[in-house]
Amino acid sequence: MNGTGPLDLVLWGILPYTVLVTAVGGLVWRYRYDRFGWTTRSSELYESRLLRIGSPLFHAGLLFVVLGHVVGLLVPEGWTRALGVSDALYHVTALGLGLVAGVCTLGGIALLIWRRRTTGPVFSATTRNDKLMYLVLVLAILTGLGMTAYFAGVELAGGHTQDYRRTVSPWFRSIWILQPDVAAMATAEAPYKLHALTGLALFALLPFTRLVHAFSAPVGYLFRPYVVYRTRDRHTAGAGRSERSTRRGW
Repeated sequence: MNGTGPLDLVLWGILPYTVLVTAVGGLVWRYRYDRFGWTTRSSELYESRLLRIGSPLFHAGLLFVVLGHVVGLLVPEGWTRALGVSDALYHVTALGLGLVAGVCTLGGIALLIWRRRTTGPVFSATTRNDKLMYLVLVLAILTGLGMTAYFAGVELAGGHTQDYRRTVSPWFRSIWILQPDVAAMATAEAPYKLHALTGLALFALLPFTRLVHAFSAPVGYLFRPYVVYRTRDRHTAGAGRSERSTRRGW
């Protein structure tokens, strides 16, 4: 804890566990007492044209954003070097893919928000909870994309930026072994800290918003019984007997 102050201890040593307890507890509570509310509250019936564009764009971009965070935060620097990936190649790839994924995610969420604001029935179904969720989600995307664009610009200009694999990543991994490396995160640059705080806020809100559907998977669909459809042909002849054999329907 050397070189860290009380605020660092609260933000990077206590707050992550508060968020973790809130997120897990919220998911358990939501599943136990609000199963019917565990849904995206789809509004496709009201408008589908913008939804068909914005939703895939947002989800595809978000998928790559999540994968990038998983690699960047969970894979130690020594592992990528052992695989023969140089630091220069790693940073160029991370910045390039991060910018593309961030732009796709931001473009998708912008279309979805525009659709929600300009389509009457969809806007009427928007709750305060939804508005707060969209605000925090957009802030998380903007801080991440802005941080990536800033560091990419510095690198292109020939400058050097702080390697998050020596500050943010060790701190993140240390949380899960119950030994938070507050000092590592305390030395991180301000853009990293801002993005981390918006990310924590998003995870704290996640169980209480429509984003909870991210933890759903149609596993039961794989094991449900077949649905049998029977024909409604009622061509009868004589005393109610079918004039042709009834075929099995699917």
